[in-house]
Amino acid sequence: MSARATEQRLTVADGELVLRVSVASDRGTVRAVNEDAVLAEAPVFAVADGMGGHALGDRASAAAVAALRAVLPADRPATTSEVREAVRRANADVRRVGGQSMAGTTLAAVVLVDPAAWMVVHVGDSRVYGWDGRVLHRLTSDHSLVQELQDAGIIDAEQAQRHPDRNVVTRALGPHDTALPDVRVLDLRLPGDEPALLLCSDGLTRELDDAAIAGMLADGADAHDLVEAAVRAGGHDNVSAVIVRPEFAGLAEPPVDEQTLDRMLGTELEDTRPRRHS
Repeated sequence: MSARATEQRLTVADGELVLRVSVASDRGTVRAVNEDAVLAEAPVFAVADGMGGHALGDRASAAAVAALRAVLPADRPATTSEVREAVRRANADVRRVGGQSMAGTTLAAVVLVDPAAWMVVHVGDSRVYGWDGRVLHRLTSDHSLVQELQDAGIIDAEQAQRHPDRNVVTRALGPHDTALPDVRVLDLRLPGDEPALLLCSDGLTRELDDAAIAGMLADGADAHDLVEAAVRAGGHDNVSAVIVRPEFAGLAEPPVDEQTLDRMLGTELEDTRPRRHS
């Protein structure tokens, strides 16, 4: 397992934001290669889960993460146009990895953007959660066959965990010329006394349900703890997690309203989920 914890600082419009970040990734107990890739360098945090077999999956996820790192700034919040360009670049680079073969990757990313907000960009079945210190909120909806079956009322959540096609995703970076991510914008000040953002591949949620994850976060778990628990529970897939815990002490209240968040989304990325973190 690879794991690390860092304290990162980023200057935003109303002061300095302190981010306590933990990252962990493991190939699990079945897979020969870890096809997940993670990025945790403010202002961007991301998990990508490669597809296309071990010959291509690890290269696809690595290409997506490398594109985000190359396009997005390293010392300031990004602009929404930079996020759009990063997603386009990631999709194009993953397509080049595949060549004549089929390669793809999921992407779950959270980017600090001006003015004082978090942008969530998501495609596939990797997830982003919000934690307010008591309740775990799922901020993304899986692009997967079983999620579509759940949404249609054909199966329930328990049946989805056992469904033979639970690994089939309906959107990814790479298969098509244009990526179709879901996008939402959150206030910089996340709710709760001890807020956090959790990004993870489906190797985590395959082994631990939301209640188990919430219980561990309530006990102070970091990314290493979550990944270790998923591996102990079976580790049937690669497992990756990134936890970002922002500290707002001494940070002025950012003057961002709902109309500002609306304008930040623009028209080039698809906004299919509620914008507010609730």
